[in-house]
Amino acid sequence: MPDSVSVAGHLVDLHDREIRAATVHVRDGVIDRIEPTDDVPDQYLLPGFIDAHVHVESSMLPPSEFARAAVPHGTVGTVSDPHEIANVLGVAGVKYMIEDGTQVPFHFAFGAPSCVPVTPFETSGAEIGPDVVSDLLDRDDVPYLSEMMNVPGVLDGDPDVLAKIRAAQVRDKPVDGHAPDVRGDDVRQYAAAGIQTDHESFSIEEAREKLEAGMKIAIREGSAAKNFDELIPLMDEAPDRLLFCSDDRH
Repeated sequence: MPDSVSVAGHLVDLHDREIRAATVHVRDGVIDRIEPTDDVPDQYLLPGFIDAHVHVESSMLPPSEFARAAVPHGTVGTVSDPHEIANVLGVAGVKYMIEDGTQVPFHFAFGAPSCVPVTPFETSGAEIGPDVVSDLLDRDDVPYLSEMMNVPGVLDGDPDVLAKIRAAQVRDKPVDGHAPDVRGDDVRQYAAAGIQTDHESFSIEEAREKLEAGMKIAIREGSAAKNFDELIPLMDEAPDRLLFCSDDRH
């Protein structure tokens, strides 16, 4: 990128919640200043989108090629659970995703898979227990514990499940959630275990219960699950506690 570049357009200011004509000056890859302008081309300037929960593997692309496909649509980063490849290849698959993602100027945040295998009833290619999760979380490039899908394990106090959550907590790393139709006392217990987000709300009432329990809500609009229309009214109620994600894109 050049040492400096200036781009004019309709600036979408997310903090002041307004759109105004402006020229954005960038120096050495960092915004240097923003100035008002009268000469406005027909384009909009806004921050890049960070997909708050997506499985890169569902695209059938390696991270580097996923980035090539995503950037033209405005996505500049993802929070990604690599449990799909880990379910087949174990830690080697997680390391591959991390390393391949470093080949492109795209921000991948791959978590430590919390549920490999997803259930004890399936035959998987690998198993990732608390010790391996701890080793992954020791890495600077593994910034969080991926979605905790084992809701019964959380609610029943399964020692391995709680050990994985604790491994993230002692390292001051977030814990991502997965709690479809978990309501009432169950969602309060699930959140109290230290799980901070959820992307599995199908009704606004369910999402509100999770917000009341202290969780953040990722509004999902993917290839299969589409919850945007149902949940977007929450933007008027708790905008600072909402995220947006696709989960799976095929």
